[in-house]
Amino acid sequence: MRIFGIFLGSILVVIGFNLFLIPHHVLSGGLSGISMIIGMITPINTGLANFLLNLPLLIIGYILLGKKFIGNSIVSVLLISFGLYIVPVHAIADDPILSSIFGGALAGLGVGIVFRCYGSTGGFDIIGMIVSRRTDFPLGTLLSGMNAVVIIISGFVFDWDKALNTLVSIYVTGKVVNAIYTHHIKLTLMIITNKGEEMRQHLLHNLYRGLTIVDGVGGYSNDKRHILFTVISRYELPEVKNLIAEVDSSAFVNITETIEVVGLFHKPSP
Repeated sequence: MRIFGIFLGSILVVIGFNLFLIPHHVLSGGLSGISMIIGMITPINTGLANFLLNLPLLIIGYILLGKKFIGNSIVSVLLISFGLYIVPVHAIADDPILSSIFGGALAGLGVGIVFRCYGSTGGFDIIGMIVSRRTDFPLGTLLSGMNAVVIIISGFVFDWDKALNTLVSIYVTGKVVNAIYTHHIKLTLMIITNKGEEMRQHLLHNLYRGLTIVDGVGGYSNDKRHILFTVISRYELPEVKNLIAEVDSSAFVNITETIEVVGLFHKPSP
């Protein structure tokens, strides 16, 4: 399913680019947008430019984000680069504004799906992922901010009408990514179980978060219980639910959305 998600997301990005954005000289964000400019003003194919520009960042990402994430990202970058190379550039709609909106939405949907599958489409996405993991800043908003340079380049290379359409495309892409990839949203889990020590060891071993344990007593049974508190990202919730069920399938778990986390969020160093 993860590979299928990466494939689907990458194909959506290609469709958004070659059928909506590129025909109207509307750019996507980041290195993809720069690749588009290269493809429009030089004989170099957009797909080839996209691959060459992403290569250094993939190496950096391998060091900072791990081989699994970058392995998935390489698959996505290769799929997008190959797709941009073979899919003909053809305008589906004549209106550049509508094309900017729908192209940006398709690109954002594709990028968000790839992120949910623990990968990226390369370029500024890798930089954004590194910064987002360390600061818990909304990824779509971060990418939109970094993409301002593409808008400026678009204005000087083409014209400012196209630059404004590019702004619309990037804005829509960022909003869709934020809606799909919710890593920045935090959840507080209260886990009540009579297997507190096993649960503590299992979660600490498999989860990159700390936790707090409180002793409790069952109101009806008067039996001793352990109450474990932890804060996770929304993206981690399915994994954590599986981890809890592996130790105690009858554990009571209360999940609430957290407005803000102050202090140490990541698991402390041993």
